[in-house]
Order: sequence, then C-alpha cells, then structure tokens
Amino acid sequence: MPLVVAMTALAFSGYSALMPVAPLWAAAGGADAGGVGLVNGVLMGTTVLTQLMVPASLRKFGWVLVLVTGTLFLGLPTIRLFFSDSLEAILAVSALRGIGFGIITVTGSALIAELVDPLRRGEAIGVYGLAVAAPQILFMSTGPWFAERFGFATMFAIGVLPIFGAVPAYILGGRMEAVPKPQERAPYTNLLRPIFLLLAVTLAGGAIITFLAQMVSEPWLAMVGLLLLTVFAAATRWRLGGLADRFGAQRFVWPLVVSTTVGMVVIAYAVRGDSHVAALLTGTALVGIGYGGLQNLTLLLAFDGVKRVHYGSASAAWNIGFDAGTGLGSVVIGAVAASSSFSTAMLVGGAVSLLTLPLAFKQTPKVTG
Repeated sequence: MPLVVAMTALAFSGYSALMPVAPLWAAAGGADAGGVGLVNGVLMGTTVLTQLMVPASLRKFGWVLVLVTGTLFLGLPTIRLFFSDSLEAILAVSALRGIGFGIITVTGSALIAELVDPLRRGEAIGVYGLAVAAPQILFMSTGPWFAERFGFATMFAIGVLPIFGAVPAYILGGRMEAVPKPQERAPYTNLLRPIFLLLAVTLAGGAIITFLAQMVSEPWLAMVGLLLLTVFAAATRWRLGGLADRFGAQRFVWPLVVSTTVGMVVIAYAVRGDSHVAALLTGTALVGIGYGGLQNLTLLLAFDGVKRVHYGSASAAWNIGFDAGTGLGSVVIGAVAASSSFSTAMLVGGAVSLLTLPLAFKQTPKVTG
C-alpha cells in the first residue's frame, strides 16, 4: 500500500495541478473559448481511449513496462509547457498526458484488487481514494490562484511530479508479473449495475465541478462549495471502505443515491435567482457524500462481480464509467442549462440519480476464483 499510495499521490498531483491551469495557460496564449475548452476535452478523450486498451496492453507488454510508461507519459510532456503557450503545443501535451492518466487510473485500482487481502479490500480502496482525492482538494480549487500569485511555472513544476512515480511503479510492476492472465472474456454484464450507478453520481459531480462558478455570483462561494464537495467526497470514500468490509457494500448504496439526489435538488433551489448560501453549501456537501461513497462501493461491487484474472477489465470498465459520467455531466447539464436554466439543469441531474435507485437495491452476483 505505501508504494501504491506514493505512485497514486504523485500521479494525481500532476493531473490535478494542470486540470484548471492548462486551460488558463491556453487563454494566456491567446486561445479563444473554443480552444480553451479543447484542452481538457483532448485530455479526457485520450484518457478514455487508453483505458480501453490497458487490459490488452498488460497482457502483451507486462506490468512493469505499462506502469512505468504511464507515469512518464503523465509527467514528461508537461516540460513543454515551460517553453510554449501556443494552443497546438498545449493540446499535444494534453493528448500525451491523457495516455499516462488512462494507464494510471486503470492500473491503480487493479493493483489494490490484486495485492490486498479481499477481507480488507474496502479499507484499501478507501486509502487509495484518499491518495486520489487529497491532491484534487489541494490543487483543483486553488491551482488558478497559485498560478496567478506565484506564476504558471510553479504549477508546471507540480505537473512534472508523476515522473518520480516511475520508481514505485517499477517495484509494483515486478510484484504483479506473476498475476495469472485471463483465458476467457470478462463477465461484463455483471459490471453494468455498478457502472450505471457510477455514471449517475459522476454526472452530478462533474456538473457541479464544471458549472458551479457560473451558477453563483461570488467567486468565494464557488470555491467554498467545491471545497465542501471534494472534502466530503474524500472523507466518505476513505471511511466507507472499512464499514463495507465489516457490513458489506450493499446496504450503503441506496442511502448514497438518495444523498446525491437530494443534494442536486437543494442546489437547484439554491441557484434560482439570488443564491441561497446555506442551501448551496448543504447541497454540495450532500452530493459530495454520494460522489465519494459511491466511487468506493461501485469499485468494490465491480471486483466482486468478476474473477481475479478479470480485475484489470473490471478496473478499466469502472474508470471508463467514471470519466464518461464526468464528461456527460459537462455536456448534458450544459446543454440543458443553455436551453433553460441552471436550476432546471440541476433538477435533471438529480432525476438521473433518482432513476438509478432501483439498481441500488439489486444484488451484484459475487464471483469467486
């Protein structure tokens, strides 16, 4: 676990530092709104495409090469940003970093499944989630301020940190080479339930992360709201793992779906006309609880639904669901907001979450072996 946490924290520090700052760097270089929007769009596009290929790459090239490649692709291209703010250069950097991020996201959760005793898997996923969330709390809400106060180069230096993750990646890869390779197709039907639950909650979370600053009139309120979302998500994802080990993941799923739904409704009320500060912050906290908790539980349910040899495929499917939900949160909620209002858009996000409530009461078949 210390090696997994070290690799993950270094990788997500680099990812989180540039997520809000790379688009600002493109704007500083003269890119228009469309070009600025492409920066993270290209990043997530290459991330998802890479995630589709990671299981096959692990079988063909082995864990050491794939893991080390992931850390280097996520960190090394960032060096180019020190020397150019042209949109073409930034998009090229985003595309290469997306390859690294796709590798790290899939392999990180698969490492937990392979190297940790199943009886403590929930706790381990919680610690892994904390290593993912802590850099996001630190850099996503404060990155633009750091760049303005201390210069873009400060954030670019943090963006290079994944390079140092190559050391724990190499050690972990060596320990994973003995993992058996699958001889048959993974039972992807067993993964549909957790993936749909994850899609709905990340759609809600992605919508808030993308549009909260536009929904409120005061910048400080957006920053506090995002801070509450990420802090509650990190705390829930961390602490719920141990409870799931003791009592099972199933009983905690439906309350988290309800928390997400109610949170989106409260936010919809808060952004009608004048912002209602208490309601807005309450809503973001409620969505944060569901956002973090369901990340943990759906990953547990995904691993429960496949044999050990298919953990890599389950991890890839889970990560694709996470990133697809985040992307849909921007596209779908943005389209609804453009045609009506942000209040209506938040209600749509809450309705999507509510539609998954029947899935929360179903059982995922537990596969052994």
